[in-house]
Amino acid sequence: MTKPALTSLSPDALAAWLASAGEPSFRATQILEWVWKKKAASYEAMSNLPAALREKLAASFHLAALEHTHTQGSADTTRKFLFRLLDGRYVESVLIPANPALYGESSDRRTLCVSSQVGCAYGCKFCASGLAGFTRNLDAAEIAGQVLAAEQLSGERVDNLVFMGMGEPLANLDNLLAAIELITGGKTLRLGARHLTISTSGLVPQIRQLAEHPQQIRLAISLHGATDEVRQQIMPINRKWPVAELFDALDFWNSRKNQKLTLEYILIENVNDAPEQAAILARHARRIHAKVNLIPYNTVEGLAWKRPSYTRCRAFRDILKNAGVSATLRLEKGGDIDAACGQLRLKQETAEGIISLAG
Repeated sequence: MTKPALTSLSPDALAAWLASAGEPSFRATQILEWVWKKKAASYEAMSNLPAALREKLAASFHLAALEHTHTQGSADTTRKFLFRLLDGRYVESVLIPANPALYGESSDRRTLCVSSQVGCAYGCKFCASGLAGFTRNLDAAEIAGQVLAAEQLSGERVDNLVFMGMGEPLANLDNLLAAIELITGGKTLRLGARHLTISTSGLVPQIRQLAEHPQQIRLAISLHGATDEVRQQIMPINRKWPVAELFDALDFWNSRKNQKLTLEYILIENVNDAPEQAAILARHARRIHAKVNLIPYNTVEGLAWKRPSYTRCRAFRDILKNAGVSATLRLEKGGDIDAACGQLRLKQETAEGIISLAG
């Protein structure tokens, strides 16, 4: 990669570059509008910029940090996008339609699930993202660029953003916060911070650091086990930051934020779906005033976990509800397009010989 992406520049950075290039400052507003609002596909499309400036931009910056290569569409209108980065690696994002019957949402609400890393180093046992290990962090333009590209491809506004794609967002916190500045900025994507949810496997120091961030971003915890014994089978990070330390950090989060926490809990047959786990989970959720999102396991090729029966999933949910916890049993979306995180990227990079699962 010989030059950066134009989308990596904040409004201030773009103004500084224009000044160094001998261009008037008002051009920054025009360029930002072309990139983030009009979503121009080329420099040639920026018709109110002088040709000389367009040439300077093209010589100095790639217009975008990623290139769309493939879309998988689901029967429920979920769409998975595969993007090639400038270094030839791949990431994926998933555009998820609303489910009014389940969540009471507006029928036109759209949620985008965004990646923050190429691969993942944390080895959660249910996840495809880390099957080939960790490659690198995404930069701010690559993270925010997924939102921009999804809106270009769909022709729709993304209303809700979840950092639950490939990678551990809090392991890439500096780039993540820089991306959030682009996503929420008034001159860029203009999405309110309250519509952003960061999901983490439980990086305790970064949870505390993010709690001090001024924006009211939402936080979701990939818990998946209510006790250390069970969670460690699924989440290796639990050995470094066990359940008690994690919930102490969530108490600190609640002391700084007004947003209600979410505990994400993937139900895996005969691993974490026992009624005893549900009862302990209920106590945890009541302590921190969290809601619980239950997700029946989404099969991943190469992993041995199985999904519990719907009856067992519903019984787990009912234990939570009877204990006074707000709990949702999420209906599957995108199961017919390998919607579990990282599968499409894994297939593409394996086919190209970029990675080898055997070696």
